[in-house]
Formats: sequence, structure tokens, C-alpha cells
Amino acid sequence: MSALTVRHDPEQGWDELVRLWEEMEWPEGCKVEIIDGNITVSPAPAYQHNLIAARIQRRLYSVIPEEWEIFQTQAIAVPSRMGMLIPDLLVAPSQEDVESDSHIPAALAELVVEITSKSNAVHDRISKCAAYAAAGIPFYLLVDRWSPVGPVATLYGEPTGDVYRPLSVVKFGDPLQLPAPFGLTIDTGEFPTP
Repeated sequence: MSALTVRHDPEQGWDELVRLWEEMEWPEGCKVEIIDGNITVSPAPAYQHNLIAARIQRRLYSVIPEEWEIFQTQAIAVPSRMGMLIPDLLVAPSQEDVESDSHIPAALAELVVEITSKSNAVHDRISKCAAYAAAGIPFYLLVDRWSPVGPVATLYGEPTGDVYRPLSVVKFGDPLQLPAPFGLTIDTGEFPTP
């Protein structure tokens, strides 16, 4: 099953788009995001996708500060890019005083992780990468199982505008280093390949 995109009226503002995203009844179990101003409904991730997320999450818990959390279904708002994105993993400090129950500002994130799905990998590679950089999120880890050159993991950092600098690119099987504040080596050999 592939993603469904609901196009918006270009005259529609950000607040109206968010209201629609919050109030519509979307199919249960689906991931509903606003990507470049369009509402995108994706099916639940596959088992191997979730397995990669679980393995990364387990490693991250061993190094993050006690006051930080790891979320799998937390929406983050990037209004400047007309985005309401739900990363596969989000690392952010705990917040007691967020304004919305449905999302948090993307600028609170320390790390976002996306694991590509065959049907919508382009969103993770281009649109989400640009949105995360525009939000100033320090690190973006893209685990690209469907890369044209074979499965790779790319760590992006040093965001400027809507562009990241690739800090490290490794093929599955090679170790990936996450720098401070994480100081973690991820063994991509643990990741299942398509």
C-alpha cells in the first residue's frame, strides 16, 4: 500500500491546514503528516522498519540525559515549511508546558530519525530533510533501506537554512558514529536489508 496525498488549497493558511489535520478522522493506524503543505496519509510501517527503529531506540536510551525522551509518534510543527511531521524517532527534552496536545515545535528536537519506506522514500530524502534543517534540528539520521546505491545510513548535521551537511554516510554493516551529545556508535549490521 502506498501513501495517499490530500492536496490543499494554496490560499489555505497554516492554521487552517493544522485545524484540518487535527480534526479529520483519519484511518486508524496510519501516519498522517503535512508535508510541503499537503496532508499525506501513509500505512503503518512494516515489521523490518519497526525493527530498525527499535534497535536505534534501544541504543539511544543508553546515552541520552535523564530529562530527554524518545518518541515514536510525536508530531513536530515546521510552519515555515508548511510541515507537521512525525519522525520515526524523535529525541527531545521533556516539556511540561507545550501549547498543543497534538504537536510540539520542531526546534525542541535534538535528533530526528527517519527510516525510508519503499513508497515514500523521497519525502524522507528531500522534503523532510529540508524541513528538519529549516527548523534547526541539530541532527537528522536517515536510514535509507531503499537507496539506489543499496541500503545506507546518513547522519546529517550543521543545518543552514533548509540544508544539512552530510556528516557521515555508511553502508549497512558499517558502524555509524553519532557525535556529542550522544557519543554513540550504531551497528548498522543489526539492520535488516530489503
